[in-house]
Amino acid sequence: MDYGLRFSDPAKYSRALRRTHELVISGVPRPEIPTGLADSWRRSMALGISPDQHSPRHLHDVSDVLALRQEHRLQQVMPALNDLLADDSSSGRHLLVLTDARGEILWRVGSPDVLRRADRLEFSEGADWSEAGIGTNAISEALVTGRPVQLFSAEHLVRTHHEWACTAAPITDPATGRLLGVLDVSGPLDTISADTLRMVRCAIRVAEALLGTPDGGTSLAASPVRSASRQAARRPVAAVESLELLGDKPAAVFRDGSRVPLTLRRAEILALLDSRAQGWSAEELAYELYGDAGTPQAIRTEMFRVRSMLGDAVESNPYRFVAGLTGRSDSGWVLRLLHQGRVAEALEAYKAPLLSRSGALSVQLLRDQLDLALGSAVRSSGDAGLLIRWLSTDMGSADFEAVEALGRLVGWRDARYLSFRASAGGETIRR
Repeated sequence: MDYGLRFSDPAKYSRALRRTHELVISGVPRPEIPTGLADSWRRSMALGISPDQHSPRHLHDVSDVLALRQEHRLQQVMPALNDLLADDSSSGRHLLVLTDARGEILWRVGSPDVLRRADRLEFSEGADWSEAGIGTNAISEALVTGRPVQLFSAEHLVRTHHEWACTAAPITDPATGRLLGVLDVSGPLDTISADTLRMVRCAIRVAEALLGTPDGGTSLAASPVRSASRQAARRPVAAVESLELLGDKPAAVFRDGSRVPLTLRRAEILALLDSRAQGWSAEELAYELYGDAGTPQAIRTEMFRVRSMLGDAVESNPYRFVAGLTGRSDSGWVLRLLHQGRVAEALEAYKAPLLSRSGALSVQLLRDQLDLALGSAVRSSGDAGLLIRWLSTDMGSADFEAVEALGRLVGWRDARYLSFRASAGGETIRR
């Protein structure tokens, strides 16, 4: 079976899997099915799980699960996992699930539509998603193997699960190695990508690192999940002074005078946030920065790190700066000066191109817009000194319209006009 089809043509791959599934559960050996998966199917059926069964065993009522959460160690890291992987927006298409060490679901987060789809499978709090509870699935395989697992379509034993793709990995206590539970990300077949398993592994590392902190991650549990997701380790929003996005060394500047360098990708995300007050969804940011290959999970991982650095300066669903912070970057300050008619000050503040090392099309557009805004203001000023300063910068050196505006002011035979015209690639003309 062509594994590559899982990502390139999930529908075709699913059809092939379903045909193989029917043969194997009928007793016909198929060498392309991994031995471990076939063994799991056989164990599940020996435990009384039928491929036609869709109802898992329920260990607790949902109301009882609320109490179980409060007593469970993973309560302490659920806020971080929620920040990294969950998407409960109206357009969200995957489900974040966290179980205990037996496979009982304690938490699940997703959009209303995905939750309704999960409800039809009783993929809900209190349900037992071990082999004995519902047969072969990613959660049960993670429990059995102790490793990250990805199951797609008919790799699940129960037929009603064949429309799902699931990625799961165990979470262990870093001090004792004891299994604490399983993290799972599930959704329709086309939600799986080559990045999904990597993102789940990354989330596991974050969770286990938090559990290994001196307080065991308990500081994260000091308030309800929604508010606790803003971790104590983050700086408060008041500490963020500004963002340096002009040039090739982006950074966040804090009120205490500290300056924290930003990776190019995080700086690109912040530049986009700074450009739109209403914010961006994870899907929109993924497309703007990665194109068709972008995944919301990759953005959520970066946003988790950004918010850990900047604190409550960045809100989610959609991602946006809190009120009052938009435009607090050096590039935003240039635009604000232009809006106030302070062209000379804007020109002085515009030290370098916006994220000059970025090749992302969305950032290039922002960069071009900034150049256009300042160039237009300088050309309209009627000030030869400003035009000369603008044409002397990297951003304005190719502004041929500004060169011509300078010629009209100082004369077509003026040496300054002729030198800038030559630099801009134009031919000198006699007038």
